[in-house]
Amino acid sequence: MWAEETSSGRRRNLSYEEEEAFWAFAAIEVLRLTGVRNEELLELTHHSITQYRLPSTGEVVPLLQIAPSKTDTERLLLVSPELADVLSAIISRLRGPGGMVPLVAAYDVREKVWNPPMPLLFQRGIGSEHRAFTPTAIRKLLINALDATGLTNAEGEVLSFSPHDFRRIFVTDAIMNGLPPHIAQVICGHKSIDTTIGYKAVYPAETIEAHRAFIARRRASRPGEEYRIPTEEEWDAFLAHFEKRKVSIGTCARAFGSPCIHEHACVRCSLLRPDPAQRARLAEIRDNLIARITEAEQEGWLGEIEGLQVSLASAEDKLAQLDAEQVRQRQVIDLGMPRFNQIATRISTARGPSS
Repeated sequence: MWAEETSSGRRRNLSYEEEEAFWAFAAIEVLRLTGVRNEELLELTHHSITQYRLPSTGEVVPLLQIAPSKTDTERLLLVSPELADVLSAIISRLRGPGGMVPLVAAYDVREKVWNPPMPLLFQRGIGSEHRAFTPTAIRKLLINALDATGLTNAEGEVLSFSPHDFRRIFVTDAIMNGLPPHIAQVICGHKSIDTTIGYKAVYPAETIEAHRAFIARRRASRPGEEYRIPTEEEWDAFLAHFEKRKVSIGTCARAFGSPCIHEHACVRCSLLRPDPAQRARLAEIRDNLIARITEAEQEGWLGEIEGLQVSLASAEDKLAQLDAEQVRQRQVIDLGMPRFNQIATRISTARGPSS
């Protein structure tokens, strides 16, 4: 999408600018909220997002797996609500028509080898293919983002940030907000910690609890109204909303607190999710609409024909949705046999026999 500035006449590629702005936002937020190194950022994949069940309460918390880099230490980070929002935005942007994150091969500048194709989180479309971000590309995103802000230091010089600066900011911010230094070292994977947290190792409960307390203190700075317990009236209204969404041919998917925009003409509504068990009822409605259109044409009721045709098209669309869903459910997908790749071999070698 191109646009022309009326003041200068300069043509601008808005699609490219939006792409650059999003990935600058994504890189800055992930670096700021995790404190990972630049090479660790570029090795994050869709499979890096995992979970851990607290032994004390059984609660499941999301974790982000960081592959070995500088210290050959694999570790796990607790995913905060803010980080989860950023990761969700990245995955939603990358998913293709089939719902999968594309597999891309990336060049490891330190190992001097090409890694096998993986669902990397930091990739983007260039022409007709997807390519992994490089360390230089991440630095360029940061430079352009800072240049757009116009921020300067005390001497009036333009600010300059590297990806590693966000790692220092993360550690400083964490310790200043009460996170114990030894916990911050575990989170950042510093070499001075004599503990290796592998992929299948038990993650220390102390690390998770301390990190969760740190996130709770950060969220405490938000308005309390956002985290208060709803009243009984509000909760009853919330439950009543979902109870009232059930209709004869399916379920209404309108958002909580929003009114019906089609005056309960559910067949016409795009928010209706038809129930496969009610296909016969939906087919009966379609046949009735066809009969009513025929009668209106014979009697000359031209004022009704147009509205009936709109309802008929909507009913046929709902039936097509049900048929397509049945086809998808019958399809069998061969996932193939799993096999070890070079990354798994390299990680096993880095862990050693004691892992």
